[in-house]
Amino acid sequence: MNQGRFISRSATYWPDHIAVIFRDRRITYRALDERSNRLANALLALGAVKGDRIAVQAWNCPELIELECALYKAGLVKVALNARLSPAETQETIDNAQARIVLAGARHLGSIDAMRASLPSVEHYVAIDGEAPDFIAYETLLSQGASTSPDVDMAETDLAVLHFTSGSTGKLKAAMQTVGNRMASLRKVVMGRMRARPGDVLALAGPITHASGMFIQPFLSQGGTILLHDRFEPDAYLASLERHRATACFLVPTMINMLVKHPRIGAYDLSALQMMSYGGAPIAPALVREAWQNVGPVLSQGYGAGETTGGLVTLSIDDHRLAIEGGQEHLLSSCGRPFGESQVLVVDDAGHVLPHGEVGEIVIAGPDVFAGYWREPELTAAALVGGRLHTGDLARTDERGYIYIVDRKKEMIISGGFNVYPSEIEQVLYRHPAIYEACVIGVPDEHWGEAIKAVVVLRDGAKASCDDLIEHCRGLLADFKKPRSIEFVAELPKNGNGKLSRKDVKERYWRGQDRRVA
Repeated sequence: MNQGRFISRSATYWPDHIAVIFRDRRITYRALDERSNRLANALLALGAVKGDRIAVQAWNCPELIELECALYKAGLVKVALNARLSPAETQETIDNAQARIVLAGARHLGSIDAMRASLPSVEHYVAIDGEAPDFIAYETLLSQGASTSPDVDMAETDLAVLHFTSGSTGKLKAAMQTVGNRMASLRKVVMGRMRARPGDVLALAGPITHASGMFIQPFLSQGGTILLHDRFEPDAYLASLERHRATACFLVPTMINMLVKHPRIGAYDLSALQMMSYGGAPIAPALVREAWQNVGPVLSQGYGAGETTGGLVTLSIDDHRLAIEGGQEHLLSSCGRPFGESQVLVVDDAGHVLPHGEVGEIVIAGPDVFAGYWREPELTAAALVGGRLHTGDLARTDERGYIYIVDRKKEMIISGGFNVYPSEIEQVLYRHPAIYEACVIGVPDEHWGEAIKAVVVLRDGAKASCDDLIEHCRGLLADFKKPRSIEFVAELPKNGNGKLSRKDVKERYWRGQDRRVA
């Protein structure tokens, strides 16, 4: 078993078809297969062996796609870092993964070079573009590798990806996705989430190190073209969809909001678009209806996580049509129905499946469920109980199998498609000498889905402004984790045990809102 074989198969079937478009670059399937073969062999020649972790930090670029294909072929483990991580977070992640090789884009070369003394496991550094002392140039590395696939044989249980995300304890944690998980992910996307034919074009502008990237291998296995953007800018994105006749795209709700509010959206020809898939953040039903009217009847929602190797519940285009045009408005508050092979259940605290309408926790069993958290046995034991993944999401079902998420057991905030945990930000705030108490919450935001808000109590006699605290966070947290607003209060609510009541802090901001987690 080796998922890299699908790329080689596509290169055989459609050698001259375009696999990747990025700015003015066009990469055919023949070239993608050969370049990823050369990269796979070159990484193995550097001393990497099956199961070794290979880390990369870069903004969206074709090399990220080449690298993923190469790692599958070589039996190596992908550790893809969010390009927005702070240097401290990047160092922690690479060190925790015990990566042997690190690849970096031009805008990350300096920061990674500065932390080399603190990364004892790393033996080689590769510059995807740009130059840095003692970094191997990416194209030089490729030129040293053989052009035939190493095709390392893999078992379903072998590790394929370490998917890093923030943990509830405020530290980065990695979901271990196996070869079997990634194969299951490919099957479910091809089966029901995003089918494609040669000539279809998938536009991706979100970080392909995260949710957007889950569609790449399934799309390429079907002969489609990836239209890659390094950033999301509405005018350029819409022009690109029109120019390349994109048939599908994946966006987080923040991006959809920016598109539907764009004053010139009607000037672009989006008639080729057959599916606008979205997920990764809360979304208001009103925004869904607005997008349906402005973009067309092409919306499809997904629900999933790194622990489920991507989406495994979908609110399809037909479901959206039924809700918006068929008078079943309540469906817009659903994240959809399960598809694929995994079992998705709503259970009580004892693990018993609940009747329709009763609220319980979503648990999942099947080939999509990850193998646990890297080097975190206690977190793994808490998440995987009796062969089921306990998601921490509270939901109810209806008689037709639609799932309605009502809240989260965990305090995770999803802002602009990124997962953020309050405790991580609170720990940073507590490092400011003026802070006595801090509570970080997600509040409704039309643009971001949820915006990060800090409610703080200052020490007696201390002074600090909103700008002071946000600047304090800037140097210690990734940009998307910084509070977007700060409120100063005399005291924070406590429960009967004297502990901070985050629920009471949140309540006045969410009162009257149509809560929805996607």
